[in-house]
Amino acid sequence: MSAPIRIGNCSGFYGDRLSAMREMLEGGELDVLTGDYLAELTMLILGKDTMKDPSLGYARTHVRQLEDCMGLALERGVRIVSNAGGLNPAGLAEKLREVAGGLGLAPRIAHVAGDDLRPLGLWEGALTANAYLGGFGIAAALGAGADIVVTGRVTDASLVLGAAAAHHGWDTGDHDALAGAVVAGHVLECGTQATGGNFSGFLSLPDRGRPLGFPLAEIAVDGSCVITKHDGTGGAVNLDTVTAQLVYEVQSARYLGPDVTTHLDSITLEQVGPDRVAISGVHGSAPPEQLKVCVNELGGWRNSVEFVLTGLDVEAKADWVRDQLTSALATPPAEVTWSQPIAPRPDADSEETASVLLRCTVKDPQPGPVGRPFTSAAVELALGSYPGFTMTAPPAPATPFGIYRAEYVDRSVVEHTVVHADGTTEVVVDPPVSTLPPATDSGQRESAPPAPADVLTRRLALGTFVHARSGDKGGDANIGLWVAHDDRPDLYADRVAWLAKLISARKVRELVPEAAHLDIEVHALPNLGAVNVVIHGLLGDGVAASTRFDPQAKGLGEWVRSRHVSIEDALL
Repeated sequence: MSAPIRIGNCSGFYGDRLSAMREMLEGGELDVLTGDYLAELTMLILGKDTMKDPSLGYARTHVRQLEDCMGLALERGVRIVSNAGGLNPAGLAEKLREVAGGLGLAPRIAHVAGDDLRPLGLWEGALTANAYLGGFGIAAALGAGADIVVTGRVTDASLVLGAAAAHHGWDTGDHDALAGAVVAGHVLECGTQATGGNFSGFLSLPDRGRPLGFPLAEIAVDGSCVITKHDGTGGAVNLDTVTAQLVYEVQSARYLGPDVTTHLDSITLEQVGPDRVAISGVHGSAPPEQLKVCVNELGGWRNSVEFVLTGLDVEAKADWVRDQLTSALATPPAEVTWSQPIAPRPDADSEETASVLLRCTVKDPQPGPVGRPFTSAAVELALGSYPGFTMTAPPAPATPFGIYRAEYVDRSVVEHTVVHADGTTEVVVDPPVSTLPPATDSGQRESAPPAPADVLTRRLALGTFVHARSGDKGGDANIGLWVAHDDRPDLYADRVAWLAKLISARKVRELVPEAAHLDIEVHALPNLGAVNVVIHGLLGDGVAASTRFDPQAKGLGEWVRSRHVSIEDALL
């Protein structure tokens, strides 16, 4: 039986801590170090890069990290696996060979391709169109002896699944083991979000003055694992920080992937030591017939201005400048969105607290209407509008924005290919797939019975003992809510039952009035003491196109935690 493999993470997004690769290599023992650089928005950014220079399209920060750390990784026998190849994994692999030659090193560098579907012309006008590949291309590259593997658009968890499958010799039918690796990969993929980053219980973290450590997983042959971090690093690994990442940006209780369908409601967590959380019991089944595709297209141009309104008559000031700017636009943009300012509290004791912001965001298929004509019209009001007129920043030029959408294709149109270090190619064989419907309603519940009328309650913030983590999936927002593991373990089970009963689609519409007319799903994850909420369409056309105040829904969970609900006295 093979020993557990220790897989670490050094990047959760394109722009994450540059020093993390060296920190992880120097901080403790690892077998493989992964880096996740891609998101839907990142693919759009890389697509814009290739419009300027077709030789780009990859995460250039990864080149800088390996220029610094390639020798150290080889010396320690740590293999590097990343999706930093983006739209051009072959170009990144060649660049890394160039860097290695300059350092006098000769690592075996392989890359995984086949995800880029633009040449097929399936979606007219697509800037990017990339299928989410699985981990067996990575496993094949590592099995052939690669020291460094770079990929394009694989699923985030595939980085970990591929490394674990190569180490343990799993095949495509080992569904439970593969599902366990998917869960481990999902915990690791966002870096320090698993060790206390963006954690609603941040006040409980020890020594918040230190940078948070990046996570690692010790994955056993059966797919179970222990999540931990290097000794001496900041943050914490506990039941709540791990749960926070498990409920992040997921939809139903079935997590559909290219290699396996992971049943999130089968996960069991246990704190097995300081900064050590064991994950076990994960069940997997055959993956779906089709592969998901990330499609980005240019949606047009956008711009915004932000006015500061101070003191009295804020609503009237907003109405006046709104009317003035609307009248001044000779060619109105196709879409104009204004924020809704709320009057500051009376008798504020500082000018800042006596002020509110009024934001105007405009979008148009062409740059002209949202460029200088728009910003000049706003600036020209400066001496002829509301008293105290000022703006938060100078006018800026129009910028292009993209629209993301998910598409699906039959596996037969995708050729998942590994280009090994010696230049030979290998096509990855598809796993056996399920012919059953994906059952996206798994775990879903639309309503809940009301609490008994005679129960004494108090109106308190939902976050009194409930944590939250929220994010985006295209135009949809996700909120994971779970009961905190605090100093009242005797109340935990009753609190979990209360949360599951409280959170329904109807209740979500009360807590998030913006969602009153949107489709909402609520999925129960009882093993995690959690519910997962998906609000379809809250973010419009997605991150780059959204005019919402919080376009990635990162703060949505914290707002929901602050909303007051009726909590039974017996739970406090």
